[in-house]
Parts: sequence; C-alpha cells; structure tokens
Amino acid sequence: MKFLQKFRKSIMMAMKFLVIAALTLGFVNVWYTFYGETMISEVVNYVVVASYLLLILLFGELYGAFKIGVSRLHEVAYSLCLSLVFTNIIMFFELCLITQHIIMPVAFIWGFIYQIIIALLSVYGCNTIYFKLYPARRTLAIFADDAEGMAIIRKVSKIPDRFKVERGVSVNRASTDEIKTLIDSFEAVLLCDINKDQKNDLLRYCYSRQKRTYVLPSSADVIIRNSDQIQISDTPIMMCRNRGLRLEQEFIKRTLDITVALIGIVLTSPIMLITALAIKLCDGGPVFFKQNRVTKGGKIFNVLKFRSMIVDADKDGAKKAESGDDRITPVGKIIRPVRIDELPQFFNILFGDMSLVGPRPERVENVYEYTKMYPDFNLRHRVKGGLTGYAQIYGKYNTTPEDKLKMDLIYIEQYSIFLDIKLLLMTIKILFMKESTEGFDAKANANVKPIDKRKEEDK
Repeated sequence: MKFLQKFRKSIMMAMKFLVIAALTLGFVNVWYTFYGETMISEVVNYVVVASYLLLILLFGELYGAFKIGVSRLHEVAYSLCLSLVFTNIIMFFELCLITQHIIMPVAFIWGFIYQIIIALLSVYGCNTIYFKLYPARRTLAIFADDAEGMAIIRKVSKIPDRFKVERGVSVNRASTDEIKTLIDSFEAVLLCDINKDQKNDLLRYCYSRQKRTYVLPSSADVIIRNSDQIQISDTPIMMCRNRGLRLEQEFIKRTLDITVALIGIVLTSPIMLITALAIKLCDGGPVFFKQNRVTKGGKIFNVLKFRSMIVDADKDGAKKAESGDDRITPVGKIIRPVRIDELPQFFNILFGDMSLVGPRPERVENVYEYTKMYPDFNLRHRVKGGLTGYAQIYGKYNTTPEDKLKMDLIYIEQYSIFLDIKLLLMTIKILFMKESTEGFDAKANANVKPIDKRKEEDK
C-alpha cells in the first residue's frame, strides 16, 4: 500500500475516468440498443457521445460529484445521481431533436436505473480506495476559547475517515514553545480561534516543519485571499479593490433578477395557489407572513413568505426555528424543507428589494445582535440580500453568524455573473438535503425575551 501511495493522485484520476467511462457506456448501450434510429451518421454519433461526456463532467464538477474524500460519502453519491438526472434529461431531448419526434423514454429510464446502481457502487469503491491511499492524519487542534474549540473538533470529527483529531490544546493554558513541541508529534494541525500574532507564528512553524495545516479564516483573511498580487519595483503587494460590484455587473445582475423572477412567478404560480389554499384551510389564518429584513446599505424592507408557523408564533419574542419546533404548522412541515415558503420572494426580487443571489437578509433584531458580537457583520450589506446565496448553498439554516459572514464575504469578493448562475443551479441540489434546513438548538433561544405589547404599540 505504501508503494501505491506514491501514485495515489494518478490512481484517483484513473478511478474518476473509469466511473465516467462506465456511466457513458451505460448510456451508449441503451442508445445503440433501443434508439438506433437516432444514429444518423458517424459525425452525429461522435457529437452525441461528446455531448454526454461534456454534460456529465459539467454537472459533476458543478455539484461536487467527484469530490471523493473531500465531501461525505452520501453527499458525493447524491451529487453524482443528481448530475446523472440532468445529463440524461438533456440527452433525451437531444435525441428527440435528432429524430424530430418524442421518443419512448422507457428504455432511457431503465438505463438511468442501471447508471444509478453503477454510480453508487463506484462512489463506495472510490471512497474506500481513497482512504486506503489517504489515511486520516493525526491532528492537533489549537484554540483559544474552549467552547468554540470543542465545537469545531466535534464538527470535523463527524468525518473520521478524513480527520483524526487526537488532541486539543488551548493557547491560554500552554506556552507557544510547549505547543510547538506538541506540533512535532502530530501529522497535521488545526488552527482555530487564536489571535493573529499567534496564528502567524504557529503557521510559519508548521510551514517549516512541513505539517499540513487547516486554518479557520477571519473576515480579513477572506478579503486578502481574494486580492490581486501586484509588483511595485522589487516589492510584492497584495491589492484589495474593495469596490463592490461594478456598474455593468449591477446592470447584468438586475436584468437576470427581473428575467428569472418573472419566469419563476409564471412557472410556480400553480404551486403558490395550492400552497395559499392549503394554509388558509389549515387554520384559517393569513396566507402570507411579512417580516422586516435588512438589505444593501442597511435598508429595511418587508420580506414576503408563505406562513409556515402558527399565528402569533413570535408573541413570546423573536425566536429562531428549532429542530422539531412545535410552532410549525402541518402545512409548514411540508413547505419549509423544500423552500416553497420562500416562493413569494420572487415578488420582492421583481420590486428590487432583493436579488436572486446574495447574502440572506436577516431580521433587524438579528442584525443588531450579530453586529454586537461580530462588528464585521455589516460588511455583508454591501450587496442586496438574496433568495439564495453562498452561505445557503454551503452552510445550513443553523450555521453560526460568523461562518455565514465569512461565506457571504467570499461571495462578494468573488462575484461574477457566472458565480450567480452556478449558485442558482446549486440551489436545486440543496432543496432535497435535509441538513440544509436543520434547525437551531434550543440554546439559541435561551435569551429571547417576550415582546412588550405596550412598547410595540408605542412604536
């Protein structure tokens, strides 16, 4: 096995090639056996096969279907199956265009089932081989705050095949020299919430000792990471533009918002009508729920949602939704996991209050609370709030405000129209991922105070 580890990158590339080849051959077999009338000429046949390869690679990269060892096993399997769904749908219509009539999809469906079986077996096999070639490194976690340090250790420990955190040490309980001595006995280091000087010192030490290092970035780290490197004479300089979206980017983004919002309203109108009727029949309460949210420049607007909780759900204070929250109505339990309650926000987008993609607009009280804890939180208001966003794709409903801020800054600093389109397509993936809607722990509402009705009326 140690001999094979020298060629592990080549082995994994070969495995990826074999998986793609097996899936493509599955398609070709069904195509050749049942849809021979679409094989018009040799050139057309090559174009069809090339189309299939291009699509499976495109969707596979988009949804992370080839991130063996990086993402969890079930996420990779789900991503590959989703990539197959879209690839086969497009290829089905491509064959229909070639024959200029709708072909029978039965054989296509059976071929797809065969591909799913191949995909699941391949992912499991590749995952097993990956961790034989890349065994988890013995890792030392270094942190300042015990609670935050243990939280990140618990999080990475959920992937034991990739992370093997054997010990944690606080910079408040051990000297820098003692920590460096500990580092020498581990294969990797996880740097958590420690101050900049300590982080830089330990990072340089890990670099000198060739230790793999995982670093939790600060907001400043995210901004610098997306800077441009320039050269002034013989001095390298990192240039942070910090200008936000350019005028032409804002124009293109707004055009995309209006176009997709109009199409979304038309296509989802039957779903919205059925949902509105179900909510009204459920408890007779209002169909829509309006709430003050904060968007670009600190502007406050009313976000529009289908009501998924009981009437006066916040009468005892503005609480975050918890796992198993008894305030959620029977209809809410259906529409919340698949985001149907968010559909009315197409109108917010059309009216210019929101964008399709951007930092998720937070309620006013949350912004006030989070800004006290993290002064940089307002940096996310440099762009309009979005229906979906970087933090919604890669995070969860209960992701911490600090982590959401970092992901939103990544989006702002890396913005492009292609990133918006990618995140819109990625949104389809998370609609059916249960963990993306995971509620907060009950502790998140420990300090919520009931609303003073008299003060509310005075306002």
